[in-house]
Amino acid sequence: MICPNCKALVTAKDKVCPKCGMQFNDEVSVPQGGVQRGFTGSQRTVASNGGLMLGAAARAARLKADYSDAKILETRTYNLIIAAVVLYGLVVNALICNFVGDIHDYIDPLLFLGIYLVMSFAGVIIAGKSQKPAISFLGYNMLVVPLGLVISTLVAGYLEVDTRIVTDAFLYTLLIVLVMGGAAVAFPKIFAKMGTALLIALIASLVLGAVLMLLGVDDFILDVIVAGIFSLYIGYDIYRSQQFPKTVDNAIDSALDIYLDIANLFVRLLAIIARSKSRD
Repeated sequence: MICPNCKALVTAKDKVCPKCGMQFNDEVSVPQGGVQRGFTGSQRTVASNGGLMLGAAARAARLKADYSDAKILETRTYNLIIAAVVLYGLVVNALICNFVGDIHDYIDPLLFLGIYLVMSFAGVIIAGKSQKPAISFLGYNMLVVPLGLVISTLVAGYLEVDTRIVTDAFLYTLLIVLVMGGAAVAFPKIFAKMGTALLIALIASLVLGAVLMLLGVDDFILDVIVAGIFSLYIGYDIYRSQQFPKTVDNAIDSALDIYLDIANLFVRLLAIIARSKSRD
């Protein structure tokens, strides 16, 4: 039999692939050249991130999809595609920040909010449901561009206050990404157990944030907590990206998850650093 993730030979008695660590349940059946259909419940539990819960079911579906017609990539190639797509999204955001600035100078805030919500949710759904790389990449861009415009507006405002806020947020984000990426590689078993806890914490923080906003309460501590959640999500989504069959489409979808984590972390760090400096 053949592991659908790394194409290593496995026996019928194997519960875990000896090469890549993919777990099989008792019902799995992998005829030579065929596709694994059964996965453990923990692997099917896919947490949402970026506050966009609509993608959760689609991400879970990746583990059960039929990949008989898809090309399975080498691990190195797969990871290079993830890194390239994430970097592409961040570069697009940087260019938007540099050339656009405050989007409210060009469009009514309420109109932009409507466009942002429609494009973002549509992008997540398109990327999550499609198994065609080109379509998934289109969905990725439908999220990257409007979110980049939001970040650009925030950055423009903070630059008027103190350019160091943006510089420090960028550097801290980069450092956290490197640390959490290394941790996910070094301690995969730890991150494997975080999915449910992170999802609950994210939902709770969103609810609490909405309540504090209505009450007009300073949510500095909440920003710190949410930044911590997204920091852990970076490591978790990097770990999780390695659990999917290594196809180009799954690489793009995993890059979307990681991009959302990084973008949300950067936004929270902007707020944290700005408030810290204002208190000095």
